[in-house]
Amino acid sequence: MLRLAFRTLRLRKGGFIGTFIAVFFGALIVASCGGLMETGIRSNAEPQRLAAAPILVTGGQTFALPKEDPASLEADDKRKFEDARLPERVRLDNGLVSRLRSVPGVSNVVGEVSFPLAAGGKPALGHAWDSAVLTPYSLAAGAAPAAGEVVVESTSEAKPGDVVEVAARGKIESFRVAGVAGAPRSITQAAVFFSAADAARLSGHPGKADVIGVFTTPGADVEAVQAKVAEVATGANVLTGIDRGVAEFPEADSSGSNLIVIAAVSGGLSVMVAMFVVASTLSLSTQQRSRELALMRAIGTTPRQLRRMVLGEALAVGLLATALAAVLGPFLGEWLFGQLVENGVVPAVLRFYQGWLPAVVGAGAAMLAVFIAAFFAGRRAGKIRPTEALAEAAVTRRWLTPTRVIVAVLCFGGGTALAIVTVAVMTGPIAASTAGPAVILWALGVAMITPGVAKVMTAILQWPMRLLGGIDARLAVLNTRAGIVRAAGAVTPIMLAVGIATANIYLQTTQQELANQAFTEDVRADAVIASAAGGLSPDLVQRIQGVPGVAGASEYVTSSVFLENPYDSSDEGRPAVGLTASGAGATTDTKVVQGDLKALTGMTVALPEVFAKDFGRGVGDTVGLRLGDGTPVDVEVVAVTSQRPGFESLLLPAGLLAPHTTAGLAPQMLVRATGDVDPAALTDRLREATAGLPVSVGDRAALVAAHDKDQAVGAWVNYLLVGMIIAYTVISVANTLVMATVRRRREFGLQRLTGSTRAQVLRMAGFEGGLVALVGIVLGTVAAAGSIVPFCLVAADSLLPMGSPLIYLTIIGLAAALALAATLVPAWAATRGQAVDAATAGND
Repeated sequence: MLRLAFRTLRLRKGGFIGTFIAVFFGALIVASCGGLMETGIRSNAEPQRLAAAPILVTGGQTFALPKEDPASLEADDKRKFEDARLPERVRLDNGLVSRLRSVPGVSNVVGEVSFPLAAGGKPALGHAWDSAVLTPYSLAAGAAPAAGEVVVESTSEAKPGDVVEVAARGKIESFRVAGVAGAPRSITQAAVFFSAADAARLSGHPGKADVIGVFTTPGADVEAVQAKVAEVATGANVLTGIDRGVAEFPEADSSGSNLIVIAAVSGGLSVMVAMFVVASTLSLSTQQRSRELALMRAIGTTPRQLRRMVLGEALAVGLLATALAAVLGPFLGEWLFGQLVENGVVPAVLRFYQGWLPAVVGAGAAMLAVFIAAFFAGRRAGKIRPTEALAEAAVTRRWLTPTRVIVAVLCFGGGTALAIVTVAVMTGPIAASTAGPAVILWALGVAMITPGVAKVMTAILQWPMRLLGGIDARLAVLNTRAGIVRAAGAVTPIMLAVGIATANIYLQTTQQELANQAFTEDVRADAVIASAAGGLSPDLVQRIQGVPGVAGASEYVTSSVFLENPYDSSDEGRPAVGLTASGAGATTDTKVVQGDLKALTGMTVALPEVFAKDFGRGVGDTVGLRLGDGTPVDVEVVAVTSQRPGFESLLLPAGLLAPHTTAGLAPQMLVRATGDVDPAALTDRLREATAGLPVSVGDRAALVAAHDKDQAVGAWVNYLLVGMIIAYTVISVANTLVMATVRRRREFGLQRLTGSTRAQVLRMAGFEGGLVALVGIVLGTVAAAGSIVPFCLVAADSLLPMGSPLIYLTIIGLAAALALAATLVPAWAATRGQAVDAATAGND
């Protein structure tokens, strides 16, 4: 039967091409997402400025978070702990440098600090000259810097003896250029070198090192030395080889984690969609061959032989499609990665990888979809009785099977369960984590009963269609009802495209709009002062508060913190905002339920009301926190606040939170005008007050625009990857409809011989395409509503999502246009010749 399967493929080019397209694009998308996941898992970035040191030591960016209340755990029970990632850079004590020098096999140890600055108006990173050996930089002119001096790169226009203005830590200082240095390799980030004392002062972390470079003695085994260094540097990360790039570019590691999530979600969704599409395509292809398969049963072919033939054909096509997808997958994956880099989602230093594993996974997922779809298609064909073969082949009517019923019940039950969890348990935007996956369950459940639902809808729509289209529409309705199983095969991909597109886009627009609303409602500032390099000077607040017309000014710092006492199981931490107590009330609209934000000084915190209730803490109580860089602190609750559900943040003094962020300073300041001062006038006064400082002053619109831009990055990722999946379903829609229409050439010919004109046949086909599109759009909308409505009830207290109605109109308009084009174009081609030739010809 396998030999027969290969021979039939040559004679059935339409079914072959349709199945090939469905499998190829499914495997291609899964393979490309696999490449993104491998890139995220590796998180490799080539070291540049630290490339000369064979071993690099960095602070451990994770800590052991208990899975349950620590009071019930034993200290040595490591199975009940998990690693939580710290969001800010963890620095090392300089004392470790001297300890590492005594490790056998170590020839030199160098501590490195890195801080942002602007030199001559251009952004750069500042370092101590001692760490130049880590590249290594060598002097091309001049000498090493002393106090008040710098060494600049050879690409700079400055030369020894010149004076350069350096903006760092919110101030501008003048430094004399002592020398010019060059590096043996290209460095992405420009460097300026200072004396050790100046570098420690400007970094803001004296006595600390960002990275420690370890050099080995000639001939020493790097791996052996690495193991000894790890014994001394307890709790730190000891890196060699390509892993050293993470020490220089820590954003590569965090971006890699995000890339894993993006690829996993998109790849999983792609696999689900691919199984839908491949199953639908193979089912339609098998239905179109029902007469041939029926004749084979009638002449003695056993059900097992028939199943083997159908399975063999599908696997042969699948192998060809997946082989081509495995070759082209890396190209699509690299293009997607390039788009992520170009739009700032991942750093450019991250290296793209796609080995053999993603190709194997993509091929395996596609072949599994082919096997399952072919198995059920062949199983159904093999069940035809020889005596009923030709009758069954004439019109396929039976569709409801125990498998369909079970799958539909399970999917509808799962979708309902997710809806209940979303409404009853979730709050705010995090409700999307349960509402989002629900669309796939609803779509799968609807797909299982599509023939029955389509039959009911066709019966309902037949009267308005007859009024609109007369006899042509009547024939279209009769054809659709007679071939309802065939029509359902075309409805399913339309339903998928509309459901996935509508649900994912509106979930994203709603989240984005809610975030913007929460930000604009909470922030009452009329102006914002942003740092141009390295953060704002801590004493700038007092200076701004003295400007005429200023009602209040507050530093604004964001980070994440972990609650350790009372115990909190969140492994991603809780959002935290750092504010200046004297200006917090004027610049934010946070409602205080208990206490006073003016007491937010020193070691204090303001808890959201929901956290206070959940953790049993109130004003005067103590809370144990772990800040973003891993520093544990005990803070006193001085206020309880009421905040928008889902957007709750702990409020901390900016002076407490900022030093434990990577930058070490507040990046911006919020300023509120008094009631008698125009915001535009305030902005002008602030520009005058900050003249000569490395800051920029913007109005409220600039503040909101900056927030919108940050939100747009996350939205863009969703649109790109979901758009790719939607494009696949769109291809499958066209593929399925073209296959279904091309096979009807003989039917069209007979219809023309009985008196219908070519125009009437085309009008009839158009009405059929419109009916199929309408059913698919309605079912897709229902599937999307099962995901959107519960989320909107929780997050926005509304049944309808936030976002332009044009989005939905565009989606359904494209679906309808695609369905009509994919029906009318092949119908036009099928009716081009003589009617008698078409009536006597085969269908393939």
